[in-house]
Amino acid sequence: MGKPGLRTTVFLPLLSGGAVLESNNGEVFMGIDKNEWGFRVGHLPHGERNKISDVPGVTVGHCTLADGDIQTGVTALLPHPGDVFHDKVLAACHVINGFGKTTGLVQIDELGTLETPILFTNTLSVGTVETALVKYMLERNPDICETTGSVNPVVCECNDCGLNDIRGLHVTEAHVAAALADCKADFAEGAVGAGRGMRCHGLKGGIGSASRLVELDGKSYTIGALVLSNHATFDDLIVAGTPIHELLEARIPPHEDKGSIITVLATDIPLSERQLRRLCHRALVGLSRTGSACGNGSGEIVLAFTTANRMPHYSDKALLPMEMLHDDAINPLFRAVAECVEESVLSSLLHAETVTGYHGRTVQCLSDLLKK
Repeated sequence: MGKPGLRTTVFLPLLSGGAVLESNNGEVFMGIDKNEWGFRVGHLPHGERNKISDVPGVTVGHCTLADGDIQTGVTALLPHPGDVFHDKVLAACHVINGFGKTTGLVQIDELGTLETPILFTNTLSVGTVETALVKYMLERNPDICETTGSVNPVVCECNDCGLNDIRGLHVTEAHVAAALADCKADFAEGAVGAGRGMRCHGLKGGIGSASRLVELDGKSYTIGALVLSNHATFDDLIVAGTPIHELLEARIPPHEDKGSIITVLATDIPLSERQLRRLCHRALVGLSRTGSACGNGSGEIVLAFTTANRMPHYSDKALLPMEMLHDDAINPLFRAVAECVEESVLSSLLHAETVTGYHGRTVQCLSDLLKK
C-alpha cells in the first residue's frame, strides 16, 4: 500500500531517543513514512530506503492471502543474491522469551552460520513452509545429502489465529515459491505476506523495517531490521516516546500480551558470531521503547547476520581469514539496533491497513485511529 499523509491535532512536546517532529507548513503532525510522515526515531541517519534492504544484497518478498476468513501469507528474506548454502553468512540468534516455534535456531547457535533464506509464516504453517524451503534448497544444491551433509532451513512464525482461519492450513508450497520469487529491495510493509493476519499492541501489525548508517574508520556501513510484529498490548504502546493515550482517546477491549515478534537484523559490518549475538541482545531495547513487556505467552526471537563475513561450505584451507570489529567500537551499533527495531515496530503499525477476517473480526490500524 502507499504511504499516506497523516495528521492529528495532538502535540508531542517530548520524544524519546531524540526523535524529532517535522512539518512542511509549521504544523506539528504525526506519521511514519520514514522521514516523509513527519517524525524520526533516534539520532542516527538511515539508508536510502530506510529498510533492511539498505544492506547491499538483502531482499524481501511476500505472498499475501487475503480472502474473507483467510488472512495470512508468507514472507521471504534473502541474505544475499548468491548461493547461500555454499556461501554462508555468519549469523547468531537470541531467544528473549521462548514461546515460539521457529526452526533452525539450534544449528545457528552451534555453528554460527545461516545457509538458507529466512522465511516467515503463521504458526501452523511452519511445516509446510519448511518442506517448501527444503525443496527450494535441494533444487539448487544437488550435493545436499548426496556428497555433503544436510541443510538447516530457517522458518519463523507468529500466531495469526485471531484474524486468520489458521486451522484451515491455507498456506501451500506454491505460496512459498511465490514469496521467494518476489524478493526485491523495495518491498512492501504492513499487512502483507506473513504479516497479513498479525496484531501488534492490539492493532493491526505485520511487517516493518528500518535501517541506520554508522561510520567506522571513515567508511559508511548499514544496519537494518525487519520485524514480524504480533505482540504486546494497546495500553502499553509508545509512539516515538509518547504513550498512546496521549495521542488519541480510542480504547480497545482488554487483551493479554500473548503474541510474538520475530526480529531479523542484517549488516554489512564484518562481525563475529559473538558480536552478532550481542546485537541480538540489544533488540530488546527497541522493543521496550515501543512498550513491550515480553509477556509469558509472547515469543520474542532475534536473528542477526552479516553479509561481510562469509563461510564457504567447501574449503581447501583449514584456516580462513576474517575481519572483526574491535569491541570498543561497537557502541554505535548497539544504538543503531535499538533505533532500527523501535522504528520497525512503529512502521509495521503505521503501514498496516484495517483488516476484517475470521468470524468477521476487525482489527483497526493505527493510522485510521489517528485520522479520527
